[in-house]
Amino acid sequence: LDTDVTDRHVIVLEDIIDTGKTLSQFLPQLQNQHPASMKVAVLLHKPEATVFEVPVDYCCFSIPNKFVLGYGLDYDGFGRNIKEIYQLKD
Repeated sequence: LDTDVTDRHVIVLEDIIDTGKTLSQFLPQLQNQHPASMKVAVLLHKPEATVFEVPVDYCCFSIPNKFVLGYGLDYDGFGRNIKEIYQLKD
């Protein structure tokens, strides 16, 4: 992180939380910079897929543990520019 967040209020924005691994590694590093407060906001959360517990303060949608793409989410580089979010068929 290139910005000093000491004594600042921080909101971490995440597109999707699957296992929680990424945030479980990032949030402690961010906390070490001593922000005044820290909140996590996520567009899509897959509670059934959670392996690493991370705090989720704001969640737009809880979804099943299915693969989704569109609206910035991709499948091997494809689908990122689709304006809606779709679930892939099994």
